[in-house]
This record gives sequence, C-alpha cells and structure tokens, in this order.
Amino acid sequence: MTKTTTSRPASTDVDVLIIGAGISGIGAASHLTTLRPGTSFVILEGRDGIGGTWDLFRYPGIRSDSDMPTFGYGFKPWTHRKSIADGQLILDYLRQTVAEHGLARHIRFGHRVVSAEFSSATGRWTVTTQQPGSRKKARFTARFLFLGTGMYDHDAGFTPEFTGIEEFAGTVIHPQHWPADLDYTGKRVIVIGSGATAVTLIPSMARTAGHVTMLQRSPSYVFSLPAHDAVAHALRKLVGHRRAHRIVRRKNIMVTRGVYKASRRMPKLMRRLLIAQVRRQLPRHFDVDTHFTPRYDPWDQRLCVVPDGDLFKAISAGRASVVTDHIDRFTKTGIRLKSGQELTGDVVVTATGLTMAPFGKIRLSVDGRETKPSETMAYKAMMLSGVPNLVFALGYTNLSWTLKVDLVCEHFCRLLDHMDAHGHATVEPVLDDPTVARVPYMDLSSNYVLRGIRDFPRAGTSGPWTVEMAYERDVERLREGSVEDAALRFTAGGPVPSGSRPRPEATR
Repeated sequence: MTKTTTSRPASTDVDVLIIGAGISGIGAASHLTTLRPGTSFVILEGRDGIGGTWDLFRYPGIRSDSDMPTFGYGFKPWTHRKSIADGQLILDYLRQTVAEHGLARHIRFGHRVVSAEFSSATGRWTVTTQQPGSRKKARFTARFLFLGTGMYDHDAGFTPEFTGIEEFAGTVIHPQHWPADLDYTGKRVIVIGSGATAVTLIPSMARTAGHVTMLQRSPSYVFSLPAHDAVAHALRKLVGHRRAHRIVRRKNIMVTRGVYKASRRMPKLMRRLLIAQVRRQLPRHFDVDTHFTPRYDPWDQRLCVVPDGDLFKAISAGRASVVTDHIDRFTKTGIRLKSGQELTGDVVVTATGLTMAPFGKIRLSVDGRETKPSETMAYKAMMLSGVPNLVFALGYTNLSWTLKVDLVCEHFCRLLDHMDAHGHATVEPVLDDPTVARVPYMDLSSNYVLRGIRDFPRAGTSGPWTVEMAYERDVERLREGSVEDAALRFTAGGPVPSGSRPRPEATR
C-alpha cells in the first residue's frame, strides 16, 4: 500500500483516533464505517504498511495458528481454500478489507504514537506522534481513542542471555528480525524453542536446509489440523461464501471451545489424546515421551498447531530432528548442552519468545497525571478504570484473536450511539466495589506471559471487571448486554459530533 501523507489539517481532529493498522485497527475502522458512517476517524500506524504482526514478521513459513474462518472478520468471509493460512494470504485479506471499506485515505503511516493526554476540560485526547528515525512530531486530537496495538513489543523479541554466544562463528537471528537476504540452503540450522514460532519455522526451513534441529528445554503440546477445511469447501459450493462463512464460523468456535473446556475439565484424558495423536504421526521408535510430552496440562499454555502435520513429516523424513536438553554455552561451531552433547550448526534461530508490551508503550495521562496500565482495572476487557473515552482491543488467548476484536468493536459502536443519543461527552469506568479483587489479565503459564503480564491492566474477580476468555460469555456481555452499567460514569456537555448517526437501538 502506498504511504500517505499527513499534511491535511482537516484530518488532525477527529471523532476517533485508531492506533495501529493491524487486524484490530482495521477491524475497528471497518465497523465504524459500516455502523457509524458519519463518524470521522484516522488510523495512526508507526510502520510503512498495514498488517501489524503480519507485516512485521517475515520469517519462513509464517502462518496463522488459528483457523481463518474465525481469525478473519465476522463481516468478511474467508474464501481461500486454506483454513490455516500463510502470512501473505492474511495480508492480502487485510488489504482487501481496507479497499472494500475505503480505509486507505484514513491511514497515516510513519506516525508512531509516543503519548496520549486526555483533558477533562475539553473532553478530548491529544496524541503526539513521532516519525521513525526522526525528531519530527505531529499532534492529533480526538474525542475517543481506540488502541489496536496488540500485546507485543514490535521493537524487540526476547532472547535469553547465552554464555559464549559471541564466540559462535555462524549466524544468530531472532525470528522477529529476520534478514531478507539470509540463505540457509544446505546449511545446518538449530532452532532454539518449542513454541508456535519454532514449529512453524522448522518444516519450512527443512525443505532447503541441510538439516534442522529443534532444541528445546521442555516440550509443548503440538496438535495437527488439516490445512484445508473440507467441510468449509463443500459448504461454499452448496450455499455460497457468506452463508457458509456463518456456518463454518459457528462450527469452528464450538469445536475449539469444546477442546478447551475438555482440556480444563479432563486434563489427563486430553493429555493422552493429544500425545496419542503425535505418536501416530511419528516413526515407531521415536521418543515421544521425551520430546513431545509436556510437564504441564493442556491449555496451561497455547496449543501449537501444525497444519497437515508438517512438523512430524519433516522429522519422519529425517530432514529435522528434536533434542530436549539445556544449553550450557555456545561454542565456535555450535551449542554445547549440559548433557555434554554438542550440536554443530551454521545458523542458530532463537525462537525463544516475544516481549509483551501494553498498548504500544504509549505514555497515557489524564489531566496531567500519568496513567500506568498496571494500575488500572480492565472494564469488560475493553476499557480502563479511571481513563475516560478510551477503548482497547486485546483478543483471546484460547481462541481466535479476532473473535474478541469483532465483539469489542460492535460494543464500541453501541457505546458511541448511546452517548450521542443521551448527549454524553465522556464515559469513564469507575471501580467502587471493594469486594472485587485484582488478578492477572490472563492466566497462561507461558514464559512470555509470566515475564510481561505485570505491566498490563489487572482483571477483577467479579462483575464487568472479569476478563472472559470465553466467546459465548462475551457475546452475552458485549453484543447482547446493555451499554448502561453502574460502573460507568457519563458526563454531559460538549457538542455531539456532527456526523454521528445513532441507531434506534442506541439506548438498549
């Protein structure tokens, strides 16, 4: 997409400022365009292209780890035959969404948001942006702020301290910073890690590398799914894309939620089933107990999806192998393990995790007082206590991210309708229930979560302060539930945006 300029003064003051042109920001803009066609908005994007995660990560084989009928938007059917899709297909889908909703003219590239300040006196946000590699700044003002920034630090992934890494004569790279000119043809590759990134990289690299070794401290649950959904394909032929999309979306939500609930209620049974599936796809002599039997219960961490069992096929064909051990140190030619074994490699990929960062590391303040996300409570997992006129989108950890984004965006539009219908200028969640305890926003035991969750808003133990990683509950709360709530404080006054068009159900 062509980079747009930022010199038009008419677009620096809007009803809604959307931060991030990834899947969340594009979703928010699409909902506003459809449900509130008179609402003015601008999308601020720090990079030079849309897509967020799908534009940032360029490592081999990058793909979704959720099925696309649910990872795609509810309003735009996923029509490609692949259900577990490559990153480029996802980018194409997002570009189509931008084109279909006329969003390109609203996007301002090269604007990295550094601060956002809310003034109660004016009822507006002032957002300061900076161009990458420059001291040049710009300012935008808006009635509402929508944060579609995701939950990862786009500047740097996580790499542990490895003794002797400077002695290694080969190439060390993190997947988040993949060099475009890296040629690993015929080379010995060591991938450190056992998560979603590692199981994606290994079968892709194994096609041309001399050999790929997955080096892990401990195993993860790895679950094979068909890359192509035969049911979806048949339904599209029978009833068309749009009707098939609704049916397949419901089917996939039910199946995924069923697996999750079974894993929480019957962890021993699900553990046996998941590991049995792995055994069936690997040679009889393969040591599944050591390399694919995790120490934790299913869904204590996300399940790693491998389409068509491609990881197991690479291992079975001898193009890839798995070593479960701890690293002692790097050497000139590879990695020495604590068992004494030494792995020789030309390229080492540190698929050791991502770094979590709340709300794009934007400095938030209200009436001159800094607001740290960790000191706030999440209201309906979409607003922050004590912060007026701000909505954020953080997707599910146990289901497709975009399912939650769609619900948040729908509720956001209903909230704006309600405020316009009643002449409200601001809305602020206020926690005044002393019985609500503070708990982490998410309860996964993954290392990246344990490292970073302390910086995120806290969840509550009851009422609208809970963070529901359950689609059916969020449908009740966000799509069907009332906008009015005892925990919301509305203020009157200030002009209603001239383009706002509340719908009849605005007061529901």
